[in-house]
Amino acid sequence: MRRYGPALVLILCAAAVLRISLFSALYLRYVQQGLRPYLVASGVLLLALGIASAVAAGRTAGRERHGEDEHRHEHEHQHGHGHGHGHGHGHGHGPRVAWLLVVPALALLLFPPPALGSYSAERESARQAAEGIGTFPALPAGDPVVLTLGEFSSRAMYDSGRTMKGRTIRMVGFVTRDDSGTWYLTRLQITCCAADARPGKVEIRGADAPPVDSWVSVTGTWVPEGGLGSDEAWPPVLAATDVRNVEQPENPYEKR
Repeated sequence: MRRYGPALVLILCAAAVLRISLFSALYLRYVQQGLRPYLVASGVLLLALGIASAVAAGRTAGRERHGEDEHRHEHEHQHGHGHGHGHGHGHGHGPRVAWLLVVPALALLLFPPPALGSYSAERESARQAAEGIGTFPALPAGDPVVLTLGEFSSRAMYDSGRTMKGRTIRMVGFVTRDDSGTWYLTRLQITCCAADARPGKVEIRGADAPPVDSWVSVTGTWVPEGGLGSDEAWPPVLAATDVRNVEQPENPYEKR
């Protein structure tokens, strides 16, 4: 079994990568949608390497068995002529601890970790994007206007034209709370993958807080506070008129 260990590790890793990227959308918990082709290609390459490694190990085992048969045949014909044959077959197997490499692959294959949630959001400081104050395009006609948390925050912080004033806005995110009981609609924003995620959040007023980490759709109106780009304007505020529970989106992150 040890002979096939490296091949097994490669095949398990390939199966885990292909499971989350080719046969499901679970990869969206960890990376941007545009990286899917690279994940699939990596999984296929790992699978090919694993199969090649298994075939090579099988051929090596076959040659060794053939050599042992020849050695046994020669031994039978030379019985009584002394046994000065050093039977030290030093198969340089790696340490058993190497099998621990299988654990992450099995975990990803059988129990994919969930997307980041309130725990990650609460441990990131509210760092605003390095944007300057300026004008933004007009919002689409008709209410409610569906915005991402990133779009809402940018307009609330930097839009000199105040294009959201008087408009009804709808956003989707998960629930977080601070120590004072204030609750926020939150969405983690990523550039590349979950490793660089940082939270965007909107303070919600006028509605009771749903359970932390639950996903909700919130409809309401923007409450301007503080000057553009000021500390008082962060986080932006939405006066809620409707809060509804929703399923977690297939892609739980927003692109930063």
